[in-house]
Amino acid sequence: MALIILDRDGVINEDSEHFVKTLEEWIPIPGSLEAMARLSQAGHRLVIATNQSGLARGLLTLDDLNAMHQHLRESLASLGGQVEGIFFCPHGPADDCQCRKPRPGLLLQIRDRLQVDIASALVIGDSLRDLEAAWALGASAMLVLTGKGAHTLARHADRLGTTPVYPNLSAAADAILAR
Repeated sequence: MALIILDRDGVINEDSEHFVKTLEEWIPIPGSLEAMARLSQAGHRLVIATNQSGLARGLLTLDDLNAMHQHLRESLASLGGQVEGIFFCPHGPADDCQCRKPRPGLLLQIRDRLQVDIASALVIGDSLRDLEAAWALGASAMLVLTGKGAHTLARHADRLGTTPVYPNLSAAADAILAR
């Protein structure tokens, strides 16, 4: 089945303009983990690709980030789903790295580690930079309106072309599973 690459903040969990810094601040968007479990149970491979500049800014530690990701994995497993990998960019916007979306470095890491054709993957995000990373490598993309998604649609509708837009990850999963 398909490889589905998910952004984290604003797609799976609530986003915060002050960064998601602790396990207590990591709050799943209603229905998102269930949507991931449905996709996983249907045979789709799930991977997360997330910018985490809070690390570079000193707002959270690697232990904090790992605690959130372990909780995500355990919560998803309790619903019968799994995620194959969680890839993150630890750099800040000024670091000029290749892994910070919209640059495609995280997707290239996924390609290399999982030995997959990224052009056949589907990226689901809530920001233009998520979609741009996908488009840079010829992957398909979907926009969800949670997190920054509604703002992204309002500000960049002219750049989205035929990119499918869904209210949330649950609706996007329904569309994927209906194919």
